[in-house]
Amino acid sequence: MTHAILSYHDAVLYRSGERYRILAGAIHYFRVHPEHWADRLRKLKAMGANTVDTYVAWNFHQPKAGVAPDFTGWRDLGRFIDTAAAEGLDVIVRPGPYICAEWDNGGFPAWLTGTPGIGLRCMDPQFTGAIEEWFDRLLPIIASRQSSNGGPVVAVQIENEYGSYGDDHDYIRWNRRALEERGITELLFTADGGNDYFLDGGSVEGTWATATLGSRGDEAVATWQRRRPGEPFFNIEFWGGWFDHWGEHHHRRDAGDAAAEVRKMLDLDGSVCLYMAHGGTNFGLGSGSNHDGTKLQPTVTSYDSDAPIAENGALTPKFHAMRAEFFRAQGIEKLPELPAELRAEPAVLPAQVLPLSPAPGLLELARGAGQPVRSVRPLSFEQLGLDSGMVLYSAEAILPGRPDAPAETRIRITGLNDRAYLWVDGTFAGVLDDVTGAEGLAVTGTGVPARLDILVENLGRINYGPLTGHGKGILGGVLVNQRYTFHWTQTPVPLAEWRTEELDLLAGAEFDAEAPADTYLALPGSGKGFVWLNGFLLGRYWEKGPQFTLYAPAPLVRAGHNSIKVLELGEPGTTVELRETADLGPEEAGRIAAAEL
Repeated sequence: MTHAILSYHDAVLYRSGERYRILAGAIHYFRVHPEHWADRLRKLKAMGANTVDTYVAWNFHQPKAGVAPDFTGWRDLGRFIDTAAAEGLDVIVRPGPYICAEWDNGGFPAWLTGTPGIGLRCMDPQFTGAIEEWFDRLLPIIASRQSSNGGPVVAVQIENEYGSYGDDHDYIRWNRRALEERGITELLFTADGGNDYFLDGGSVEGTWATATLGSRGDEAVATWQRRRPGEPFFNIEFWGGWFDHWGEHHHRRDAGDAAAEVRKMLDLDGSVCLYMAHGGTNFGLGSGSNHDGTKLQPTVTSYDSDAPIAENGALTPKFHAMRAEFFRAQGIEKLPELPAELRAEPAVLPAQVLPLSPAPGLLELARGAGQPVRSVRPLSFEQLGLDSGMVLYSAEAILPGRPDAPAETRIRITGLNDRAYLWVDGTFAGVLDDVTGAEGLAVTGTGVPARLDILVENLGRINYGPLTGHGKGILGGVLVNQRYTFHWTQTPVPLAEWRTEELDLLAGAEFDAEAPADTYLALPGSGKGFVWLNGFLLGRYWEKGPQFTLYAPAPLVRAGHNSIKVLELGEPGTTVELRETADLGPEEAGRIAAAEL
C-alpha cells in the first residue's frame, strides 16, 4: 500500500514521520508567463516557503467542447510542477473542478455551464460525467508527480470552498473517490471558510479540513479544535492582500498587519499558505466577475493582489515581513542574505509616448468580425458556442412615431449580461449594462423600420456564489417599449482568437526595443477596450480604473520591432504610453484592515 508523505495524528502534522509545518504560497501558472515560472518560484523559496500551491483552471486547458485539453506551452502544468521541484519546493495542487480564484467562470468551461438544465457542483450526472472525462486527462499529470512516485506533489484538494456554495456531501465524497480512483494517493483535503457555517457545508468526515481566511486566525484555530479536534490547523488561503474590481478602489493591506496575523497562526502550531504569494496577471480574457446581488463587479486585468512578490516579480515590503515570519517559524531569527539576482529590480523599457493610428468604427469592425447566425429570439453566448469576447445582435424594428411627428420611445433589454452598446440606423445611442438594461435608452422613432445593432461585451463570467455559471449575452429579449423584437442576426466576435488578419484592422502603435524588458502600457484619453502586444492579448483597460496600466512582461517584448494593437469600445485616444512603473490605482483609498477579511 502506498502511504502519503504527509499525515497527521492528534492534531499534529507529519512529513515522513517527522513533525512538520507547511509554509506555503500560492502561484498560479496560468497567471505567470512560463519564462518567469522559475524566477517567481525561486523567490517564493527565498521567502522561506517549503511549498507552492496552485489551482488548475479547467477552461484554460479546454475552452471548447469536444476538443482535447491542451497541456502544452503555457498550459504545461507538468512543467510548472517540475520547475517547482527543481527549486526545492513541495507542491499542493487544487484541481477543483471549481476554483473561484477570481478567474473567469470559476475555472469552469462555458460549454459546460451552458449545458441546458445542468446542475453545477452536485450529483448531477451531466456534471459529474464531464468531470470524469476531464479528470481522466488531468490527473495522470498530477499522479505521476506525487511524492510516492519521486515527485514534489504532497497534497491534493477536493473541490474548493464548497461550504460557500452547497451542502451535497455525496458530491464531495464522490469528488474524493474520483481523485483516488485515478491514482491520487497523497493527502487529500477540503478547504472552507473559518467558521461553523462553512464547515457545515463543505467538510466531510475522514478528510482533512483546511481553512480560508484573512483575519481572526485564533478564532478559526479554536473552531478547528472544537469541530475537528484530531486535525492540525492549516490556513490554505491566508488573504494577505485582495483583488480589485473595475470602478472600485485598489486594495492594499499593511505588511505589518498581515505578518502579525500570520505569526498568530504559526504561534498556535498552524500551517499557512499565502494567497497570493505572487498574484500575476489575468492575461487575455481570464478575469472573472463577482455579483453583489444588484450588479456585476468585473475584476481588473492585474492580479497583483498586493502580494509579497509583485506582479512584475519585485520583492515588496510584505515579502520581507512574511520572510521574517516564515524563518522565525523554523527557529531562524537571523535571516540569510538574499542573492543579488533576487534583489535586483526587473529591467524595464524606457518611457515613451507613441502615436496611435486611427481605426474603423466599432460597429463596422463588429459587423465583419464573424459568421452571422440567424434566430427568431436573441441567442446567448452559450448558444452561439462563444465563451468570451462580444456578440453583435442586429434586427429591424418599427419605432413608434410618424415621419412628420417623431416620437420618443425606449429600447429595453431584459436579461442583459453584461454591457451593451446600442446603435439605431448606424447612429450610436448609448450604453446599457445589467442594471440599466431594463430601464432602457430613449430613442426617436418615425414609424418606419429601423435597424437596431446591439454589441454585447462579456465583462467576465461570475466566479463565486450562487450565480456561478450564469449565462452571457441577451438572456431575455429586446423590447421597443413593451413590445418584443424578433428575428435577429448574431455575429460572434471571438476576441481571444483574433490573429493578424483581424488585428491589422485595429488602431496601432509601434516601438523598437534594444532587448526584451518589462513595460507598462497606458492609454490616456481612451475609454475602454482591449490591448494586444505582438499579437498577444494582454487584457482589458478601462478609464474608470482603478488600474491604469497593463503589465507587459519581458518575454512578450521583442528585441527590435514591436507592435501594439488597440480595440477601443468608446472614445479612442491618440497615444499609447510605455511607462516604467505600474499604476494600479491610489493606495490609501482602498487600504483594507484585517477585520474586513
